[in-house]
Amino acid sequence: MVLIKKLISLTIKSLNFKQFMKTKTLTFILTLFFQLVSITAFSQKTAALNSLLDKNTEFIFPQTPDKISKALNIKTVFYEDANEEKYAKWPMKTGLELYCSLGKNNIVDEMFFTISDNKSVVVEGLPFGLIMNKSTLQDSKTKFSKYNAKTQKLGADSEFPGGSKLIFKKGKRFATLFFDNKNLLKSLGLTTELIDPAVN
Repeated sequence: MVLIKKLISLTIKSLNFKQFMKTKTLTFILTLFFQLVSITAFSQKTAALNSLLDKNTEFIFPQTPDKISKALNIKTVFYEDANEEKYAKWPMKTGLELYCSLGKNNIVDEMFFTISDNKSVVVEGLPFGLIMNKSTLQDSKTKFSKYNAKTQKLGADSEFPGGSKLIFKKGKRFATLFFDNKNLLKSLGLTTELIDPAVN
């Protein structure tokens, strides 16, 4: 009889311990999940383009490297391509990078926005209210339909295979938006003419 009581007592303790461990494990998993969600939710950054955008959130042209450097509080990095064409870029702490070719007297008349190393960081505050790694192809089609936006599928040899390119003209400039195969915005170009796909 005593032996049976001990066995029952041990079984109850064992069940309580297993239940305790299940609860503890579930609590740990839920805590970890909510921490990851909160990290993702708060990892959205702002481009802080400040005085480079007008009241309609459009990039102001023309610019100079000095003005851009001052507005972003970042030193300009000057470089040349294989054809000895001059370029400037501004890598930001948010992961966003602005770059452009330089015209006569270093005048900036076009601008490209991209995320360095193709990171998945979300950056808001771009021209036209776009959000890198968050604005979708469908949202952009709707938003820019009044400018007769055209969509084109990207080939396997492009930077974003299986993605899409959306182009529209507003005023004197063309806006070219590149989306990956998940239809998320990865790059934005503002140019005075359409860029030939063969050009690097």
